[in-house]
Amino acid sequence: MAKLKIIVSATSFFCTRIEWALKLKGLEYELTVEDWDKGKSELLLKSNPVHKKVPVLLDDGVVVAESKVILEYIDEKWKGGDFYPLLPQDPYERAQARFWAQFADDKCAFGTWGACRAEDALEKETAMEAALESFAYLEKQIEGKNFFAGEKIGYLDLVAGWIPHWLGVMEETGGLKILDAERFPSLHEWARNFIEIPLIKECLPPRDMLVNYSTTLLSKLRSQAPNKP
Repeated sequence: MAKLKIIVSATSFFCTRIEWALKLKGLEYELTVEDWDKGKSELLLKSNPVHKKVPVLLDDGVVVAESKVILEYIDEKWKGGDFYPLLPQDPYERAQARFWAQFADDKCAFGTWGACRAEDALEKETAMEAALESFAYLEKQIEGKNFFAGEKIGYLDLVAGWIPHWLGVMEETGGLKILDAERFPSLHEWARNFIEIPLIKECLPPRDMLVNYSTTLLSKLRSQAPNKP
């Protein structure tokens, strides 16, 4: 079997979740890291001409884009036997995992980023309140469990896996506080344990690199923002 390839960014948690999945499945893969200073590579533009974004999975001529789609592709292709299952077998539980994964991205990840990049005090406060409300829903999903999937890492754990590492960077660079241990005790405990799992930890990018990237990106976005009256 040809070795799998992933086109990634060194700072993207959307890419890291794919690495985690491949490692859980016991699959060999090769990373092709985009250098944004040089622009988007020809390989990326050819492989994902619609969105022109990472991650992209290259599987012996088959191209799959968008991180959650890639996770499901990996789980469907390499299932049964000794392969680690990502999604639950029960149809309802699978639907729930997909729903909360989409919620975690749309409301928690992008909601936090919106609060992070907001400069106006009222805008930041409103975005913060919305993000906190979203995290409260996620807190309920992890209450009483070691992982979102139960006793083992699953699909939703991988999608929400940005929280233990990337959220702290957003909080630092954006002047926020989201993951308070008193407000979200179960989520805080899950995050603390998840990030210490060797397979998870070995794929994490250096924190200082993420801080530098986030700081530079925020500065760039704010400099490009139109002046408000």
